[in-house]
Amino acid sequence: MKETLTFDFCDMTIYDNYLVVVIKEGTDITPEYNGILLEVADAYYSHRPFIYISHRINSYSVNPEIYREMAKIETLKGFAVVSNNYQAKINAQIEQMFFTKPFEIFTNLDEAISWVKKLTKS
Repeated sequence: MKETLTFDFCDMTIYDNYLVVVIKEGTDITPEYNGILLEVADAYYSHRPFIYISHRINSYSVNPEIYREMAKIETLKGFAVVSNNYQAKINAQIEQMFFTKPFEIFTNLDEAISWVKKLTKS
């Protein structure tokens, strides 16, 4: 399965066991955005595990409090950040402290997808 959803703040591409999210330039991601993720998780992943991949090709800010609610999604098994931007990786390391499930940082999307396959097998 592959389907793309477009929102005013991001594009989400849905795959069988992961989704890739590209946040739009200049967005300020706050906990209020969790409602959309909850709807997507319920619609596409209510009975199967999935990984959220944040493909950080644009510059935007993230309120790390978002991860507290995100971690409550039972079928969400992990979170990956993909970026080759040094500052984005440093920010992700800080965000990592707020998430209670597996959270990894990668330089390219292929590495993250390989991690997804390992994580969803176990």
